[in-house]
Amino acid sequence: MIPPASGRDCRPAPPTSEGSLGGSTSTKIALCLEFLAIFGGGPVLVMIVQAPLVFQLLLWLGAFAAWRFTRNHCPPPLPIEERRRELRSIICRFAAVALVLGVVTWIVMPKAFFAFPRDHPWLWLAVMVGYPMLSAWPQEMLYRRFAYLRYTPLFGTGIGFITATGLAFGYAHGIFLNPIAVALSTAGGLLFSANFARHRSLTLVWLEHSLYGCLIFTIGLGSFFYTSALWHP
Repeated sequence: MIPPASGRDCRPAPPTSEGSLGGSTSTKIALCLEFLAIFGGGPVLVMIVQAPLVFQLLLWLGAFAAWRFTRNHCPPPLPIEERRRELRSIICRFAAVALVLGVVTWIVMPKAFFAFPRDHPWLWLAVMVGYPMLSAWPQEMLYRRFAYLRYTPLFGTGIGFITATGLAFGYAHGIFLNPIAVALSTAGGLLFSANFARHRSLTLVWLEHSLYGCLIFTIGLGSFFYTSALWHP
């Protein structure tokens, strides 16, 4: 294993005498193959097996490994003013996106609009409670914090990281077998990666991801992100 960043922050470690994170050609090749295996091969494996439980198992195994890799290298808490500024940005951005997505869903899919909370209120409530921890958190641990710490020699900490992880995030949602899931997830992945590259807070990016995920299930787009509705034994 190539060691993560040193210290309790999300900055890449300085080069070592072996070049473990110094950007040597052999290191970059190894990291590239690893990135493709994890973020490219993982979704392919899920598609081959075609079992939702496999998807959840792989997601949580990956998130646990990522947590083990990064648990001693998280950044210090943001200053309170910066945290408030980021929270205001998240809320304002979410309100705008929610309005646009809500109107589009209402126009294009009027029967599905708010059908989930209306027809299955208790199941909807369970999703609202469970989605942030069972789905959003492991995804953000893998695609943001772990990827930021692990693959900086490949992508850097700016546009390269944002593009690579955002596209990988969208690609992973190809397991749902529809272009809507891929398009929305790619847009979300680019947004989450851009925000994480700026503030490096797993909590903030997890919160934002949770808001959008719960929105999608609430306004009627959840069927595009539901594996059991697409795969049958």
